[in-house]
Amino acid sequence: MLRRFTQVDVFASGPYTGNPLAVVLDGEGLSTEEMQRFARWTNLSETTFLLPPTTPEADYRVRIFTPDAELPFAGHPTLGSCHAWLEAGGEPREKDELVQEGGVGLVRLSATGGGLSFQAPPLLRSGPVDDELLDRIIASLGITRDDVVAAEWADNGPGWVGLLLADAEAVLALRPGTVPHDVGVVGLYPEGSPCAYEVRAFFPSQGATVEDPVTGSLNGSLAQWLLRTGRVKAPYVAAQGTAIGRAGRVRITTGPEEDVWVGGDVITSVTGQVEL
Repeated sequence: MLRRFTQVDVFASGPYTGNPLAVVLDGEGLSTEEMQRFARWTNLSETTFLLPPTTPEADYRVRIFTPDAELPFAGHPTLGSCHAWLEAGGEPREKDELVQEGGVGLVRLSATGGGLSFQAPPLLRSGPVDDELLDRIIASLGITRDDVVAAEWADNGPGWVGLLLADAEAVLALRPGTVPHDVGVVGLYPEGSPCAYEVRAFFPSQGATVEDPVTGSLNGSLAQWLLRTGRVKAPYVAAQGTAIGRAGRVRITTGPEEDVWVGGDVITSVTGQVEL
């Protein structure tokens, strides 16, 4: 059957500068295998399928797929799916507030004049990275232990390991080999710069390393780490995608309970129908 479809650009600073996301707006009735096959075909970092919620607290439900597997949560699919749902006529139960149901549970979103943002889920894992894995990650990035200022688990679903380097220039200079694990690398810009820091996200896929253009889940978990350790102060803007010709911008704010909110602009690029 024909199903409504849209492709959006998330965390964009202008047309085609962010991270693209494919959204199937009518996902009901599709099997997991059919969803995975379509996500593999789009060959984007993520494809989402919108479904009716199974709990009265949620406005809609989403399933998130990479070309290889389903994810319990990811940031740019959360913002992009919400944008697509609203643009397709979705009406939230509460003005300017939405609740998304997904594999990680319920995720709160805000839709105000400043754009969409989501409340970053709490970290599933934090703290030191074991030496063996850390050594493998560092070697795959072509750097040494002396180049790493700090390293921690920053896992809020996808399993990120966070590495802090000396500065943004060091992050942009990376030329990784095959990484053994999902890793986010961050380096601060000088005080007073338009962006607080530069982010790069690498993950293994089919024997190669893929660099994600702009990564909401990683920015949310990095923010919790860097804010907790006093390395940044919110609100701020993070840059990502510079090294691969994008210009992603992620807005980080905090709520009254010091919860982290991740926001950015979403632009609709393609609309139509797909046969699924």
